[in-house]
Amino acid sequence: MQVFKFGGASVKSAENIRNVATIIDTYKVNGLLVVVSAIGKTTNKLSEVVDRYFHREGDPFEALEQVRAEHLTILNDLFSDKSHPIFDEVINTLVEAEWILEEDPQDAYDYLYDQIVSLGEILSTKIIAAYCQHVGFAVRWLDARDYIFTDNRYMEGTVDWNKTEEKIRREIPVLLEKEIIITQGFIGSTSENFTTTLGREGSDYSAAIFASCLRAKDLTIWKDVPGVLNADPKWFNETELIPELSYTDAIELTYYGATVIHPKTIKPLQNTQIPLYVRSFLDPTQPGTQIRATHQTLPVPSFIFKVNQVLVNIQPLDFSFIVEDNLGHIFNTFHENRIKVNMMHNSAISFCVSIDDTGENVWKLMEDLQKRYKVSVSAGLELITIRYYNQETIDRVLVGKEIVRELKDSYTCQMLVKKRDE
Repeated sequence: MQVFKFGGASVKSAENIRNVATIIDTYKVNGLLVVVSAIGKTTNKLSEVVDRYFHREGDPFEALEQVRAEHLTILNDLFSDKSHPIFDEVINTLVEAEWILEEDPQDAYDYLYDQIVSLGEILSTKIIAAYCQHVGFAVRWLDARDYIFTDNRYMEGTVDWNKTEEKIRREIPVLLEKEIIITQGFIGSTSENFTTTLGREGSDYSAAIFASCLRAKDLTIWKDVPGVLNADPKWFNETELIPELSYTDAIELTYYGATVIHPKTIKPLQNTQIPLYVRSFLDPTQPGTQIRATHQTLPVPSFIFKVNQVLVNIQPLDFSFIVEDNLGHIFNTFHENRIKVNMMHNSAISFCVSIDDTGENVWKLMEDLQKRYKVSVSAGLELITIRYYNQETIDRVLVGKEIVRELKDSYTCQMLVKKRDE
């Protein structure tokens, strides 16, 4: 039993969808479950629909029509028979969003986001399942919301592992005996059957949930890169493929911001000792990267860059120290505002963190913190993390930059930097 996961780039066009079908056909085994993301940039476009609707800025129907048109273009390329039922299925799926948009906003933004943005995965999987059936595969479309159960925290639902595992293990192995399953990443449901999402890029996590619950032989994530590289090609002209990674190093890299794998993906696989392969859908014959239980350390230093960083310096309003009570309150404030800390440093009288500049969320966080603390902010910074660093690697990334904050341990160096004044 195996699990495959295909991201948005791998299904962004009719040509790519044909390629996905070829990969499935080439590597299909007894018991293959395929998790698929929304097509291309559909998630971003549906997010724009929600923003226009909720904030009353722009026409949400116009943005939704762009999504419809793009999917119908792909269908027209995949299916010569325009009476194929998949055309009506796509149109009817988007009608669910229209029903919401026809009324004035009554619900919270997070709830509306999950009900509308989740449709991207429904659309992509229905199209891919229909195409696979069209070319002769025994395929079943499965609604992930019937199997992945979460709490009521919209936009980043917490999985109810006991309920989820019981349902998956009871029903899916029987289905896999006869058919390939095509299902969605990113989405789940509450106990009241409302749709939730698992956080941006959560499709990798969905695949790990299915793999872990099924005790799959392995999980393969198909990407537009040859595997896990030691740096993002957009920052380095020369990068190296890492053929093998330990679960620990993979968790560390994703925690610090490596985007090739979703941060939540690794732990369920580690707990059940399921290998993860990261392979290229552009060249499926290549082995890619294997992530498994091993004591082998990274063969080369790895670099992670996060731009648009904000340094937040928090100090007590009185003459007290930053102690456990303050830290508990500070972290809870970050949690309530859905702000992730990328780097932190504390002293007796201050606590500094680096966070992504997400716009409104940051300024709402500042307002909440200023009720109890003195807060100062520095924006326009860059966070550089080097796993298995040495002085040469540090010097390499500091050309034209100066360090604002630096943290080091035995294996990892983090530097918050700004451009050096000329």
